[in-house]
Amino acid sequence: MSLDISKDELLAVVREAIQEAVEVHPLSPDEVQWVRLAIKAEAERAALRKARSEEHTSELQSRGLIS
Repeated sequence: MSLDISKDELLAVVREAIQEAVEVHPLSPDEVQWVRLAIKAEAERAALRKARSEEHTSELQSRGLIS
């Protein structure tokens, strides 16, 4: 399925949909804090996964198992 819509048009539609949702259902200060903490926690998990992957790759390279 292909849509004949530009990236800018798609972004505008998404922004509008988000804005409408936020106006109808604004987050409480506690919810905003929870979302921020969830984003931070996910970023930390992603950084840990990346570090583990890089460490594993480096170990395999040092053993000559991959180049």
